[in-house]
Amino acid sequence: MVVIRLNRGGAKARPFYNIVVADKRARRDGRFIERIGFYNPTAVEGEQGLRIAQDRLTYWKSVGAQASPTVERLIKQASQAAA
Repeated sequence: MVVIRLNRGGAKARPFYNIVVADKRARRDGRFIERIGFYNPTAVEGEQGLRIAQDRLTYWKSVGAQASPTVERLIKQASQAAA
């Protein structure tokens, strides 16, 4: 099964997450199929905190990929910001 989930990066106490499409059996920070965006929870005022490639997200959902609950929340947050 293919899932859309967060892949953690960044330094200790400074998290940075990539939104990736990966096989469910792969490790959290292991192999992934495609990177479709990022989430920076510690973004300051001038920086972009969230970016998702909507066209790739739509494609992966159309072929059966399931988003994690956190990614679902971020998708809703991104769509509200775009509106």
